[in-house]
Amino acid sequence: MSPSLVGAKQYGVTKPISTAGPTEADIQRTSELGKYLVDAGLYESNEEAAKREEVLQRIGQIVKDWVKQLTRLRGYTDQMVEDANAVIFTFGSYRLGVHGPGADIDTLCVGPSYVNREEDFFFILHNILAEMEEVTELQPVPDAHVPVMKFKFDGISIDLLYASISRLVVPEDLDISDVSVLYNVDEPTVRSLNGCRVADQILKLVPNVEHFRTTLRCLKFWAKRRGVYSNVTGFLGGVNWALLVARVSQLYPNAVPSMLVSRFFRVYTQWRWPNPVMLCAIEEDELGFSVWDPRKNPRDRTHHMPIITPAYPCMNSSYNVSTSTLRVMMEQFLYGNKICQDVELNKSQWSSLFEPYFFFESYKNYLQVDIVAADVDDLRAWKGWVESRLRQLTLMIERDTLGKLQCHPYPHEYVDTTKQCAHCAFFMGLQRKQGETIQEGQQFDIRGTVDEFRHSINMYLFWKPGMEIYVSHVRRRQIPSYVFPEGYKRPRPSRFTTQQADKSSHEDGGSGERYLKRKMDPDGLDNKLCSPEKRQSISPNRKDSISPEVIVHKLNSTSPDHLTSSLERIRTSIETDKTRQVNSGRAGTVSVGEDLRWMDVDKESNMEPVVPNERIPCPETEPEPECASNSSVITNVASEGSSWEDVGFESVAVNGEVNTGSSEGSVQGSDYPISSQGDLCEADSEPFSKNGVEGNQVFDDGSQETSEPNSALGMALDSGSGLNSEAVQKPVMRHVL
Repeated sequence: MSPSLVGAKQYGVTKPISTAGPTEADIQRTSELGKYLVDAGLYESNEEAAKREEVLQRIGQIVKDWVKQLTRLRGYTDQMVEDANAVIFTFGSYRLGVHGPGADIDTLCVGPSYVNREEDFFFILHNILAEMEEVTELQPVPDAHVPVMKFKFDGISIDLLYASISRLVVPEDLDISDVSVLYNVDEPTVRSLNGCRVADQILKLVPNVEHFRTTLRCLKFWAKRRGVYSNVTGFLGGVNWALLVARVSQLYPNAVPSMLVSRFFRVYTQWRWPNPVMLCAIEEDELGFSVWDPRKNPRDRTHHMPIITPAYPCMNSSYNVSTSTLRVMMEQFLYGNKICQDVELNKSQWSSLFEPYFFFESYKNYLQVDIVAADVDDLRAWKGWVESRLRQLTLMIERDTLGKLQCHPYPHEYVDTTKQCAHCAFFMGLQRKQGETIQEGQQFDIRGTVDEFRHSINMYLFWKPGMEIYVSHVRRRQIPSYVFPEGYKRPRPSRFTTQQADKSSHEDGGSGERYLKRKMDPDGLDNKLCSPEKRQSISPNRKDSISPEVIVHKLNSTSPDHLTSSLERIRTSIETDKTRQVNSGRAGTVSVGEDLRWMDVDKESNMEPVVPNERIPCPETEPEPECASNSSVITNVASEGSSWEDVGFESVAVNGEVNTGSSEGSVQGSDYPISSQGDLCEADSEPFSKNGVEGNQVFDDGSQETSEPNSALGMALDSGSGLNSEAVQKPVMRHVL
């Protein structure tokens, strides 16, 4: 039997695209999807659910006792002590009802005006919790954008926020959705309260809460499998995905989860960013807090993927998204849309939608960020700090290469269990922007970018001996084996489009050695990670070479004799340049050429021509005094020479040149990447505009769905609003030496 249909009520800022209900096939697909989610282990057991409730009650009693104790110590009357109270609210996935086994619980403690965050919460309550046997892994983060105390209580992970409201007594039935709770509070308190207020509003603004929950649970699982679930690294977090799903629920108020999942990808592959996603109209300033409005706030014009919170003060919840991470997400939306179309045509199963993304087979060049600490407790704090700054590295690379070098930070950490020290690693894929004109001899120079990133990491106020960070460039086949299941490398697939079109191609692109366990890094990286005294540099000791005959065979270029003489001339030139750089105090640099045209580089260019197949170690340099405690370890770049498939269009050096075909300069001093809105997903912009949801459109299922441009899919501001961003500052051109 079909579920009851929602009537004429409008949800959201526009009319729905379709009010059609499900067909029998839609109901069957929803049943299959629900079964898949259950089998995937996304629902917690009744025992764990009961334990969570018990833990929340315990924490609620602890904060009540804490406030009463402070009230007594501060000399208030006995009646005030008796009335003193604090209330625990939940938000995030737990409040929305989409949490899974082992998920943390986002909680907010609301206390009276005389109990503050700095001393009372982060000092006194922290000490109370630290003395309790049930509490482990206690980690205060007072300087976060939203100050938080993280810990486990009886094995349940808790993120605890605090908000002091302007009341002497906090009532047990406090309505946190009432705007009056925001009277006379500071910005961090507003941000702390906003999580609960947003969660409540979302549940009020969706047509069917259960359908919304199933769809959101599905898409969060999908986002994690495809590597695009992480607010801190520039993708989308839980609240962002919830808002996107809620908007699709409004556009299709009578759809069941299988329909909503399919419509989700259909809508967002065609969404014209940076048009904002909004569940309701933005409220005008009531209490003077700043709300998202690119017409008034220049900084709001730089946001690439605005997803606006529905509770006052309305904010962009996805301000961390960059040009590069938006590009990655749009690619993944296209992937999801293709699979859902196949599911609806009975050409594929739901399991295909959740295939993991093969990140380590998708790029030729990667940055590897290794994080080391003296013990696991120090690593937890140090890793959190570094991870929170990785987004800045993406932005800085985009800024300094004018968006021509694209970054794909991967939001998963990896641990090498063979290391004795506390260690983890993050990775970032790098590639030249598609469509960029390749100019001979031009290289990306991100030495200053990585150095700037290192200095920002060194600003950590709680640094301890043993906390180290190493940034190195690795090519695809240098990726350490511990990132792969069971320590084995998979065969290299073709490009992303091939991955989504024909899975069988994964078996064709790799050589036999990719199945073997990776041997110890010849550079001794494993030893250096756990030996801070050896952290000055990582320089390859091995020099692989390819004979001129092989080069001729592979590139169809010229004769062996000519190549031999040309290679010899370039080696001589490199040695001369290396000597000059060492004498001037700079580290040596190595690049990989596009092809043998590197030999004919313009003589007047300051670019350094380098033999494509030879490793040249970077001279070791002494760490700068202010960075002696935790310096960045750098590698040079060259192919190891065993596969010419891997030598080519993208190669990168950290604190060395990056040759991906073109770079004209860099911009200094900007907090945001410099690009116009037209740069967003430039490679895919044409198909998006052609397939946009405009006017009347007949979809694959034969139904006609009506929408109006910029109304059903988003609320566009007029041309006078200044929504299209201008360059933050004029590009400063520089030569790469």
